[in-house]
Amino acid sequence: MLLLNIDYIPGKDLEVLGIVKGTVVQSKNIGKDFMAGMKTLVGGEIAGYTEMLNEARQIATKRMVDEAAALGADAVLNIRYGSSAVMQGAAEVIAYGTAVRYK
Repeated sequence: MLLLNIDYIPGKDLEVLGIVKGTVVQSKNIGKDFMAGMKTLVGGEIAGYTEMLNEARQIATKRMVDEAAALGADAVLNIRYGSSAVMQGAAEVIAYGTAVRYK
């Protein structure tokens, strides 16, 4: 599956199949939460949260690709990611784009 964040594929005629998305709500564990709290005292990157969000983006992307594959898509174009806090200690990550098939 070709994944791009542009809205066309040069030299290809495309059939638009629709919007596809993948979402996940990911939470951190208590150990990472404690260490993150300590890190806020001294500053710098909070690696545990970075890892959590990277994993969440990978899961959301896979779910989006699975939805596109179920439609018979060859590619997903104009891919975007979003995130939001759902509750304290948990974040939602969404990946979405336009599923297309080559003509």
